[in-house]
Amino acid sequence: MRILLVGSGGREHALAWKISQSPLCEQLWTAPGNPGTAAYGENLPIAADDLDGLVAFAEENQVGLVVVGPEGPLADGLVDRLIAADIPAFGPTAEAAELESSKAFCKEVLVRHRVPTASYRVYKDLNPAVSYLEGGARYPLVVKASGLAAGKGVVICPDAATAREAVKGMLEDGLHGAAGRTVVVEEFLQGPEASAFALTDGRTILPLESCQDHKQLREGDHGPNTGGMGAISPNPQVSDRTRDTIERQILLPTVHGLNHEGRRFRGVLFAGIKLTPAGPKVLEFNVRFGDPECQVLMMRLKCDLVPYLLACANGTLEELEAPEWDPRPAVTVVLASGGYPGPYAKGEEITGLDQVEQGPGLQVFQAGTAELDGKLVTAGGRVMAVTAVGRDLDEARELAYAAAAEIHFEGKTLRRDIGQSALASLEGFA
Repeated sequence: MRILLVGSGGREHALAWKISQSPLCEQLWTAPGNPGTAAYGENLPIAADDLDGLVAFAEENQVGLVVVGPEGPLADGLVDRLIAADIPAFGPTAEAAELESSKAFCKEVLVRHRVPTASYRVYKDLNPAVSYLEGGARYPLVVKASGLAAGKGVVICPDAATAREAVKGMLEDGLHGAAGRTVVVEEFLQGPEASAFALTDGRTILPLESCQDHKQLREGDHGPNTGGMGAISPNPQVSDRTRDTIERQILLPTVHGLNHEGRRFRGVLFAGIKLTPAGPKVLEFNVRFGDPECQVLMMRLKCDLVPYLLACANGTLEELEAPEWDPRPAVTVVLASGGYPGPYAKGEEITGLDQVEQGPGLQVFQAGTAELDGKLVTAGGRVMAVTAVGRDLDEARELAYAAAAEIHFEGKTLRRDIGQSALASLEGFA
């Protein structure tokens, strides 16, 4: 089978690594890919948002499956275009992808179908938002850009001044462009975060292993929100009972609710969850694999990924058994450019990658990288994700951080505490 993978980040490198191992994969193209994905197939000079170019290439080259990695092309309707051209595609249609592309719509869906979530208000104008923030609001609270903001459109506000500044930045100053023209002001939920994933063809749901993302830039969950500075899997704070609750109260009603509304969801559903004292509650939904959660999931997935991707696209997921997982935990540590998530330099030479011994238990997934004059250089905010599995969480952390220490570039930024809160929770159970 000929497979086209769309995207250029660490998520796509991890997917390319896993897809290329499938005996079903005859040829793999990645559009546009990065220097890491080039090791597993051919990179194409087609941008992820070039829907015409992607569909034309798939038609001309008899592609048997298109796997869409990032949220942008999904929201823009790439899967709709591929379905119209009779090309199997892994990912939701634009209508179903609105679950991520509009946080305001997502909250409406959650409320309609009685999925546990935080209380909220939606604003498009500054004055009524400020009136609420300076009047009846309770702090802390969360201000979110409703649209796609690459994980950076969320501000946790301890007081009215911070909230007013966040809302003004989005609604009046255009901080996130069109994504911030509508804001969601939301109750701040107490408790640890968890990432829950499920594959679905709109009828059958196959939950994947749990993860924990580390969103803030600095140790101890301080600093600005990012696209993700690291992740672990499994998440030891998600018990079997909690997994069952997430499936019954969150994943199932959401998928069936979208079906009921004529927005059949196919692909991977990703719920960002707070484990509150009252039970799991949804922070947000994403409609694609998380990044960096995809990296730890692909490292732990023992079976062939491609049949599951194809079954989601074709509506035959019920014919497959649940995926098989490596019981060992995985840790991924993101190496970011100095200044990220704000302005950062590009073109910094990356050295030391050849000193890292990569194999089934350790991979360096490239994201914001490029080749320039024969050298590997930085080309994005999150540069690469060093991912390792170990006998336990401690060993996985040690392996990932040891490999991360071998890689150098000017301004290299990383969190030193990925997985530490999970270790602390394990000690609490001891």
